[in-house]
Amino acid sequence: MGAALIVLAAGYGATAGWLLPRAAYRFSVEPGEPWRGRCPRGHRVRGWLGPARCPVPVPVPVPVPVAAGTAPHPYGRRAAPLAALVGAFCAVLGAAVGARPEVVVFVGLAPVVVLLALVDRAVHRLPDVLTLPLAAGAAVLLGVAAPLPRAGGDWRLALLGGGALGAAYLLLHLINPAGMGFGDVKLALSLGVALGWYGWGVWSAGAFLGLLYGALYGLILLFCGPDERNQGYAFGPFMAAGALTGVLLGGFGA
Repeated sequence: MGAALIVLAAGYGATAGWLLPRAAYRFSVEPGEPWRGRCPRGHRVRGWLGPARCPVPVPVPVPVPVAAGTAPHPYGRRAAPLAALVGAFCAVLGAAVGARPEVVVFVGLAPVVVLLALVDRAVHRLPDVLTLPLAAGAAVLLGVAAPLPRAGGDWRLALLGGGALGAAYLLLHLINPAGMGFGDVKLALSLGVALGWYGWGVWSAGAFLGLLYGALYGLILLFCGPDERNQGYAFGPFMAAGALTGVLLGGFGA
């Protein structure tokens, strides 16, 4: 059962990762701008899921010159590396959590967290259309999993964990709005729910590691050139990495 679960989780993650590049490209816009509807060559992007590749590059009228092509052309992130990355994440989650009902929740929502990390890294933005449904989905789905046999966590603690981590990041945002965006506060809600599921020990570890990962990266930037040192960086990927570490610890220890 364990090996089969890991293979299923990896297959699901690889499939989801293969479908993420187009969504990551379309969501990666500055606040206030509409979602991207055209590729860099000006062709209309159809749909939200799939590789970032124009299958039929038919020129369309746009305000800027369009480089018309005669063959499909890629844009955005490549699908194969993302498929491997998300597949590996989901496989590790499946191995850690095991045959417990919450594995469906954690593995199922992992691609959304990866998508948020990609968008945040690209444009330093965490869209509400992703963060808020993720938080609601994590809370509701763990609530469904809680009464099932072999559930390894506590739904009440999950909800408290989401509120506590969201409040902590809200305080950091109020202290330093330039260093901690409000999107990070909304992402903290869902990550706190996932960490709180396994108790306050896991919650503390995941929350601390997220801050530690981000601080270490900021320390590395201090030793880089002035161009790198003076630029901000996305904190969402480090929050996600800390939460992933915490959930892995909680899953193996449950």
